[in-house]
Order: sequence, then structure tokens, then C-alpha cells
Amino acid sequence: MTATRRSILKSALAGGALLAVPGYGRDSRKRKPNVILIMTDDQGYGDMACHGNKWIKTPNLDKLHSECVRLTDFHVSPMCSPTRAALLTGRHCRAVGVSGTNNSLNLIARGVGTMAKVFADSDYRTGIFGKWHLGDNYPYRPQDRGFQEAVVHGNGAITTTGDVDWGNDYFDDVYWHNGKRQRYKGYCTDVWFTEAIGFMTANKDRPFFCYIPTNAPHGPLHVPPRYSRPYEGVRGVPNAKFYGMITNIDENVGRLMDFLQRSGLADNTILIFMTDNGTSRGGRVRRGRGGPAVVGFNAGMRGNKGSPYDGGHRVPFFIRWPAGGLAGGRTVDRLAAHLDVLPTLIDLCGLKAPDDAKFDGVSLKALLSGKKADWPDRTIVEALRGAVMTQRWRLVGNELYDMDADPRQKTNVASKQPKVARRLRKAAEVAEQTWDTRKHRFIIGSDRENPARFTMDQWWDVRKTW
Repeated sequence: MTATRRSILKSALAGGALLAVPGYGRDSRKRKPNVILIMTDDQGYGDMACHGNKWIKTPNLDKLHSECVRLTDFHVSPMCSPTRAALLTGRHCRAVGVSGTNNSLNLIARGVGTMAKVFADSDYRTGIFGKWHLGDNYPYRPQDRGFQEAVVHGNGAITTTGDVDWGNDYFDDVYWHNGKRQRYKGYCTDVWFTEAIGFMTANKDRPFFCYIPTNAPHGPLHVPPRYSRPYEGVRGVPNAKFYGMITNIDENVGRLMDFLQRSGLADNTILIFMTDNGTSRGGRVRRGRGGPAVVGFNAGMRGNKGSPYDGGHRVPFFIRWPAGGLAGGRTVDRLAAHLDVLPTLIDLCGLKAPDDAKFDGVSLKALLSGKKADWPDRTIVEALRGAVMTQRWRLVGNELYDMDADPRQKTNVASKQPKVARRLRKAAEVAEQTWDTRKHRFIIGSDRENPARFTMDQWWDVRKTW
């Protein structure tokens, strides 16, 4: 064993992060790929320069975009927790009991397997750094759902009632570290990437799954002034701090890519970048004396965060894995969704799916590889706001839109295409039969969390939610 190898092993063992090295002594190219999944919060498809935004500066995301396979018709839920639930389970959010963002409506039902659990069961080290938003109490915390290392803020946003500490303000905050309160120095997004890089360094000699769901650019809009200052007073910029938060994320993505290159992990790491819903502030209609005016850039889509129209749930999805042939700046325009990510990673990494897995998504492996030119049309139900999608059509309530002719969703053609509308409505009805409408409850008095800490976010409007 070389001195360098001995040093790496000693360091990892000292930190308690490395109990075995499955790939040691074998050709490292046969090792399963690492996986890094970055998901930002409230950043929309148009909130980066590579998608045509002429105001924002995102050089590192633009570079990543040029090196990835890009899905340009990729959809999530229009809000935070539902997207996270569907992403981590491969199921419709309502099928696993998630229909909102607070008061027990954002808890993945007990017994449902998660992405982290699948990776952990395949001898991966698993870590989350950032926003969880799927329950702050046992048995719904990240460490209860498959993550072996967890550094997360509380509730849905830093500074909310359910956050870890009343004094949190995005700078030098107190976060949960594996269920214990711990103060971290620095700006929140910088902390998430620093802790993630530390986790990857400690586990570089075995496969890891690293989930980095940033809370930025979700409000409140706090960011070091040096990031927002270049946007202040610029005509067309919807909010200088919002764009500044994205510029800081971009800087951290560059820092991560530099680390992967220096550490030799870049080629055999599957890196995914996506966002959790449409923009919250990037493409808005501002009303003034001269009438309404669009401020910012939303890539020509109707709606933003929370909307059933495409602007609420069509988001960027980049995936890079040079050792697996996923690189080179290739675009895939077929319909896909967050439901597909877990089945795809199981396929790409050669993992064992849970015996009782019932995915609503499908593996995109063949589509991503470019070997499936005749990818069949499919119907995807967005389970929170009820939009039903095919490659060509969008059903939004009783409205039907032909996306080939009308990508901005301005003209309702339901009366001209009644058969299409009925077919898509039937698909929604079938999906609704799988919804889990039970009320999920915390466990009080468990040795896993004693004492348990609750706030009004768990108890608010108790008659309707319990």
C-alpha cells in the first residue's frame, strides 16, 4: 500500500466514514459510479444564461450544460415537498402521501423506499446537504430514510418557524447534523457544498451518493452583497438578490467540478443538475402605469412556481457521466419527469430495486444513451396541480393545449380535440386511484428522538390534517 493510499484510508477511518473499501485491489474502472444530485430551490428553466437569459451570469452552469446530456422537456411538481417526494421514490407524490409542504402533508409514508435507501442497500455511502423538507421528526427525517450523513436546515426554508434556530439568517447558522444541532460558519450554500465535498473526500475510495438540495434561491433573499451588486439597477433584472443567489450557486458548482477533477472522480461520477419547480421570481409580470410588462426571462413559458402550466414544472435537467458515455453536449427533447430519476439511476448503476417497488416513472437509460430513436410517446400525470402531459398535449383542468403549435399555452383547444381531452382526463383518474390519503403521524417517545421538538408547522390546522 502506498503512503498516499494509506493516508487516505487512515483519514477516512478516523472520521468514521469508511468501514470497508469494496473496490480496493481491483480495477477502479469496474467500481460502481458515484452519484451527485444537485437540486436548487425555486430556480426556473430560464434562470441561467445557457437557456437564453441575457442578464444572469452562470458561467459554470453554462459549461456544465455544454458537457452534459440535456433533457429539455423534463418536468417536476410545481412546489417543493411534492417534487422531493416524487424524486426520491419514483412515485407520484400523492401515491406516497405527500400533497403539500407543511402540517404533516409533506411526509413520505412509512415503509416506502427512498433513493437513499436503495443506494445504502447497495453498499453506497449516502449523504444529504441542504434542504430536506420531508419531515423534521422521527421517523421522517433524512437519517431515518436512508441517509447516513445529513446536514440540513429545518422545515421548508431557513428562518421559518420550523427551522432549527431562531437566529438563523443564512449566515453562520445552526443546522441539524444527524439529528444534533450544530453551528456552521459561512453562507448557507457555501456550507452545503463544503460539507458535501468533505463527505466525498472521506468516501472517495468507495461509491457514494451525494444529494445537494440547496435552499437557495428560495426566499428570504439573503446573499453576500458581492453577488447581488452586479445586478442592481439593471433594467430587466427581476430581483438583484435572487440572481445573486443563483450566481453564488454557480460559483459553488464550479468549485465542485474543480474538486472532482483534482480528486480523479470526474469521469466515473454521475452528476445531475436540476431544480425543484418553476421560477419563483425570474419571469414575472409587473404591472405599472404603462400596463403589464414581463420582467426577467422564463424561456417563453406560461406560469411560474405553483402553476399547472409548463412554467410551473418544466425545469432544467443535465446529466454527465463521461465513463458511461453521457457527455458531449447532447440534447434530448422527449418527455420525462422526476419520477424517472430513481429507476434510471438503478439502471445506470446496476442497483437492486426494492422487491416491492412500484415505480410510476421509467428508466431513461436507453433514451439518454441515444440508442433509442423510437422512444414511445407516454402520458405523465403531474400529481399536485393535476396537469396531464404527453409529448404533444397538455391538459390543465378543462383546458387543452397543443404544445407543437402553441408552446406558450395561450389557446385552449379542448372543444376542437374532445377525444384527446377525454383520454388525458382518464389517465388522471387512473393515477388518482393510487393516491395514499392516510394521515401520517410522528412517533413520540422513541429512543431515536427523545425529546421530540414540534412547532406550529406540524400542528397548524390540526382538524384538517390529522
